[in-house]
Amino acid sequence: MRPRTIVLGLVAVVVLVGGILLSITDQFFVDLLWFRSLGYGSVFATTVKAEVAIFAAVWLFAFAAMVASGLAAVGLSRDRERLRVVRRPGEGAEVNLPELIRTLGDRVPWRVIVVVASAVLAIFVAQGEAVSWDVYLKALYHVPFGVKESAFGHDVGFYVFALPLLEELRDAFLLVIFLAGAVAAAVYWARGALDFRETPPRIAPAVAAHASILLGLFFVQRAFGFWLARFNLLLHTNGVVFGLRYVDAILWQPGLWLLVVFSLLAAVVCFANLTERGLARLVVAAIISFGPSLLLNFAQPVIERLWVKPDELRIERPYIERNIAMTRRAYKLGGVDVKQFGGLGTLTMASVEQDAPTIKNIRLWDPRPLIATYRQLQEIRLYYDFKDVDIDRYTINGNYTEVMLSAREMNIDQLPESAQTWVNQHLKFTHGVGLAMGPVNDKDSEGLPIFYIKDIPPVSSVGFKIDQPGIYFGEEPDNYAIVNAATPEFNFPKGAENVFSFYQGEGGVGVSGILRRLLFSIFYKDINLLVTENIVPKSRIMFRRNLTQRISYIAPFLVLDRDPYPVIHDGRIAWIVDTYTTSDHYPYSQRNADQINYIRNSVKVVVDAYTGATEFYVADPEDPVIQTWERIFPTLFKPMSQMPGDLRLHIRYPEDLFLIQADIYRTYHMTDPQVFYNREDLWGFPRENYGDQIIAMQPYYVIMRLPRETTAEYILMLPMVPQGRDNMISWLAARCDGADYGHLFEYSFSKDRLFYGPYQIQARINQNPEISRQLSLWNQMGSKVVFGNLIVIPIQDSLLYVEPLYIRAENGQLPELQRVIASYSDRVVMGETLDATLQALFIAGPAPAAPVLAKTAAPGAVPGVPAGRDLQSASQHYNRAMDALKAGNWAAFGAEMQALGQELGQPAAQLNH
Repeated sequence: MRPRTIVLGLVAVVVLVGGILLSITDQFFVDLLWFRSLGYGSVFATTVKAEVAIFAAVWLFAFAAMVASGLAAVGLSRDRERLRVVRRPGEGAEVNLPELIRTLGDRVPWRVIVVVASAVLAIFVAQGEAVSWDVYLKALYHVPFGVKESAFGHDVGFYVFALPLLEELRDAFLLVIFLAGAVAAAVYWARGALDFRETPPRIAPAVAAHASILLGLFFVQRAFGFWLARFNLLLHTNGVVFGLRYVDAILWQPGLWLLVVFSLLAAVVCFANLTERGLARLVVAAIISFGPSLLLNFAQPVIERLWVKPDELRIERPYIERNIAMTRRAYKLGGVDVKQFGGLGTLTMASVEQDAPTIKNIRLWDPRPLIATYRQLQEIRLYYDFKDVDIDRYTINGNYTEVMLSAREMNIDQLPESAQTWVNQHLKFTHGVGLAMGPVNDKDSEGLPIFYIKDIPPVSSVGFKIDQPGIYFGEEPDNYAIVNAATPEFNFPKGAENVFSFYQGEGGVGVSGILRRLLFSIFYKDINLLVTENIVPKSRIMFRRNLTQRISYIAPFLVLDRDPYPVIHDGRIAWIVDTYTTSDHYPYSQRNADQINYIRNSVKVVVDAYTGATEFYVADPEDPVIQTWERIFPTLFKPMSQMPGDLRLHIRYPEDLFLIQADIYRTYHMTDPQVFYNREDLWGFPRENYGDQIIAMQPYYVIMRLPRETTAEYILMLPMVPQGRDNMISWLAARCDGADYGHLFEYSFSKDRLFYGPYQIQARINQNPEISRQLSLWNQMGSKVVFGNLIVIPIQDSLLYVEPLYIRAENGQLPELQRVIASYSDRVVMGETLDATLQALFIAGPAPAAPVLAKTAAPGAVPGVPAGRDLQSASQHYNRAMDALKAGNWAAFGAEMQALGQELGQPAAQLNH
């Protein structure tokens, strides 16, 4: 290799290493400035100190091990200082070794090569451990759970906090042994002491001695792994029991101790081979270590088949009991309040009116079609975007009211291509503005939503005041923005003109000055940050503006809910984000589809949409995991009592957590081991038909008065059905308000009666002749009928089903709420409004034997009214209502049915005037 090539190669290496160091340094200072701007400099310092300490300790250990192994190989290998060729037996031809090895052997001492190679390889090992800094800190600062498992007598905290670290160290030790062996093997091969081209391979005695040490260490690591495997017996499953089983207790608990002993014995045999320097003892050591493990694996199915399977329930019963108890504890299901729901009540119009708060808040707008309507009516300009529609509640005009709302964010990707300039993307179009809000249960005359808050700047018809509607932080993808630049920002459109302004907050990081501009220019690989004249002394750069990215960067150990929601707070908009602490190491607890088996909604995060201020409030102070993180980061978290009162009114039980709990509860509501073992009462999520697809029903928020309660409250609920069937078996609810927040209920239905499930009600709707005829008519007229969420509303020990119906043009994106369908008992009716539908549903009395719309009546007779009266007026109203129904005139139908109800409500004397 020519000297010039070597010099160029060295220059390339220096440039590469320099670039990596520059990137790391730049990242460090950008992060430091960002954390300090949020008031979390101590959080950043703790994290960096932990990463550096772990990196240094692991690097030193890995480097020492590899250097020792490599230098030993150099000393033990045959003395071929400038090896250029290796001859095959019986051959005179030379075979060139790789040019790089030959060159290095000629010009650089082998000891230097070993040291450099070990230092580089140790970096990868250390970095792999440093990124797991949270595992180390949790083990060092952990708080006990105060719950002990019975197999080993350890606190649950040992499994959640300490065991993951021990597993991390086990794997790192194995990796170091492997790399130390690889360095030694490379040296031996390059220096001719190891030649794999011969059959069998030629191995020098010194190599065998070195291999004996490395294999001995491998068997020590294997013994440590077997010792840890005892605890992992509480973290696996055979499909019947999660955690320790009978075969684990009688075979693997003692068996793993034997494997520990045999592995240590194998290590002793390897170390003893240092004097013999042969391969025979190494083979014996492998047999000693691996042989018993194979025998135990062969013994397990024999024990299960001959002893466990014939009487599995009796034998596994104590382990099933532990599995049930610990799973319910891990998912916080032990406090579920089980109540009976007989379904024996009888609803009338009068009883429905007594539950007016519940009825008035029945959700008729489904977030799925509503988002399209909001986009058509309220995005105003093409660069604004509604990401999704959220559900919340406010007190409006003295009434506790459920609302739907969506924040109007800036999406620069929707700017015309000609407007996609650097100035527009980062200096001009920097923020969204305001939000749209409306009631869940109302519409205008055209079937479109009514808005409590609308337009830009936002105006309210019910008294909401938003003084600062700017949204710089939200759900849109992250895009850095420079505020208080020389050029003003676009604030909002006003007619044919635009309104411009300057930022008035404290968000972001100062970006003026050549050093900071250079820092961020390197960080974003954007030369414009360095050369633009728009950055002035007051300029600030806002980045990590996406809520998920922002929170995850501050607290990567928290798992974020998928649905942040905006709240009007103190004249501005704030985001509330639910976050979770989780673990996959809770003993005996069943893992879910995401492979976790412990979860708590421990932290509520509030992000100011204008300034980006991010606050972490502890919502579950009894959670040992969040207590551990509070010890690690004492300045990061605040108690829930410090959250502003108007924000506390809007916290809600998160849907993601509720779904996870419901998924586990559908099996673990069975607390009797025999019922659990036979899966006699396994539940599932109900199905619903949406958009011509059958999907699992999602939980829904609703304001309602729970059975036997006196006031309406905000809850999250979900019906449940037997596995593989569609009838309802129960419904689950989580309270969201006040001191009862987080209280879980199960309302269990009687198993000797049929309760229609959502999918069955939808089938009955489709089978109703009048409704089916009307749906066919709409679909044939170039319109598309879209069904919304079917809501199941428990009222006074009865069930009321309500489903909205939307109509949109075949190729349109503006769904209109045109009908409301309701079902009770055997009736299914459809009306233009909820009030009209309920009156039609209950006007003829409670619980008829057939759907009211399917009934016919003889001329002059009104169903459900005693004979012998002069009911000419009532009969006329009824007949006109039926004529209107056949003609599809729902307004006339509702008016005539209302008039009929008024007639029937009069005394007999007045009816016979």
